[in-house]
Amino acid sequence: MVNLVNLTPHPITVLNDSGEVVLRVPPSGKVARVAVKRVRVGDVNGIPLYRVKYGKVENLPPPRDGTLYIVSLLVLQACRDRKDLIAPDTSPASAVRDASGRIIGVKAFTTL
Repeated sequence: MVNLVNLTPHPITVLNDSGEVVLRVPPSGKVARVAVKRVRVGDVNGIPLYRVKYGKVENLPPPRDGTLYIVSLLVLQACRDRKDLIAPDTSPASAVRDASGRIIGVKAFTTL
């Protein structure tokens, strides 16, 4: 069995096609994030317009045998060399939403 460590701030819920919960992974307490620098480049009808520059990934532990880290898609894309990272698949084919459109779970994970 693979150890899953959730490095997002949210619990991850995986549902099967019948809508039953098959896995819940609580947040680990550590959140892997991509550093962000915002630079104001102008305005649009009086509303500030920023360009975002992404930096280093923060709070990502080193690889550990038998462990997969659940991270955001942004972290996953920033760490293309890491084979131990997965992200919740929030595509329309996998995301399960409530009546208000909020994601309540996914049916799969994604990797690069």
